[in-house]
Amino acid sequence: MLVSAPATLVELLESGPPQPAALIIPETGARLTYRDLADEVGRVASQLAAAGVKPGDRVAMALPNGPAAIVCLLAAAATATAAPLNPAYRHDEFVFYLDDTGARLLLVPPAGANDALRAAADRRVRVITVETDSRGRVTLSGLPASASVAPPTSDAVALVLHTSGSTGRPKRVALSHGRLAISALNIAKTYSLTPDDVALCVMPLFHVHGLVASTLATLLTGGSIVLPERFNPLAFWRTSHQHRVTWYSAVPAMHRMLLARAGQGARPAGAERLRFIRSASAHLTPQTMHRMEEIFGVPVLEAYGMTEAAHQIASNPPPPAERKPGSVGPGMGVRIAILAGDGRFLGPGHAGEVVIQGPSVIGGYEGDGDVNAGAFVEGWFRTGDQGKLDADGYLHLIGRIKDLINRGGEKISPVEIGALLRAHPGIEDAIAFGVPHPTWGEEVAAAVVLKGTATEADLFAYCREHLAEFKCPKKFHFVSTIPRTATGKIKRRAVMDAILADRDRS
Repeated sequence: MLVSAPATLVELLESGPPQPAALIIPETGARLTYRDLADEVGRVASQLAAAGVKPGDRVAMALPNGPAAIVCLLAAAATATAAPLNPAYRHDEFVFYLDDTGARLLLVPPAGANDALRAAADRRVRVITVETDSRGRVTLSGLPASASVAPPTSDAVALVLHTSGSTGRPKRVALSHGRLAISALNIAKTYSLTPDDVALCVMPLFHVHGLVASTLATLLTGGSIVLPERFNPLAFWRTSHQHRVTWYSAVPAMHRMLLARAGQGARPAGAERLRFIRSASAHLTPQTMHRMEEIFGVPVLEAYGMTEAAHQIASNPPPPAERKPGSVGPGMGVRIAILAGDGRFLGPGHAGEVVIQGPSVIGGYEGDGDVNAGAFVEGWFRTGDQGKLDADGYLHLIGRIKDLINRGGEKISPVEIGALLRAHPGIEDAIAFGVPHPTWGEEVAAAVVLKGTATEADLFAYCREHLAEFKCPKKFHFVSTIPRTATGKIKRRAVMDAILADRDRS
């Protein structure tokens, strides 16, 4: 078992065995060995360098899951800094993220990236098309492969991601090679990953969950990653059976879809080689956990992570150690404490804000000094989550102090959506919030005060034009006023409670 993390993601990849499959692509049957993957990353890194990319530059990419997403991310991290973006973003969102990262290049697939292309044209960002052949070989179209690449250092920024905040403006999180490698090692140690493990990666690779847990931790330990282009509950167990999968990590919404498919039936074919199932990025109810263990026949281990910690903070451990339903487990390579509103640190059983420390935790948001001033206390990072530690050191999360909507693991800012709605010429005032949903955990809803004749259909179309589908409100409530405090702040909880109460009475 590994006892120390490599200094960089380049070293992480080079530590893999030469022959076993690093990546398996179900749709094409392509298999890339560790040597193949290292060669692909080195060649694409050379192409990026030949395009003039250098350390400190940002390479944005809007790529679906597949060999290109992993190869391009690792190559960009080796040459400069990778900035993966959700391919489902709309034009305005791409414009923001390209501006905010200062991206020099944008990598896109051959088709299906019209909003990204328009945004890049608006900002004069050079666009490079990424081609992938049936063998998984990745090429940046139109670029030579002649420039040399200097190896990065441990403290060089490998990856830039964004995390939504209660202010509505996404915050930029810069993760160094060293922090990512340490987090990958923490995950590998937590679940005792070995070269015999096969991970089924169903999380998108523009999120830290899929990148670090399913991908980097597996590469660190020499295992194999099965990488379908998207999560498909109909094909999930067939893929698992065909490739002898031993674990997967997903959000509760995905677990619930798999349970719905299983119904009251027997254990699915494809679950026979599983060692465990990991759940993260949103709350997993004890009922869902018990049902999964009953049907799938393996331990379900709930974990807690966030982008600012390079993903994993805590996790329930595998047997024979105790796993506690409703808990996210003890800290795994990260120290956890509970902070009272007056700044005191609280003992077991007392609820307060969850604060964390550790070598995988960022020292501050990039370019956001005002936010950083309130993000730390005595060297501890403030997560914005409320929870308590029990006598065994297991963390129990209670709720979010920050008003984010958690839709199937997607953290959505209600402030961003409310601001967009208020810009509509037919709306006087608006507020977005989360409502309970049986599959996604929460769904986006909005309350609006009209000043014109806008219809619900008009608002649906307006949101879909400017927002990714997962951010769009699925229900609009038309109200006469939205209550605010004396200082003009929206009384979000009062609006939510009133609307939910009306829904329950109806």
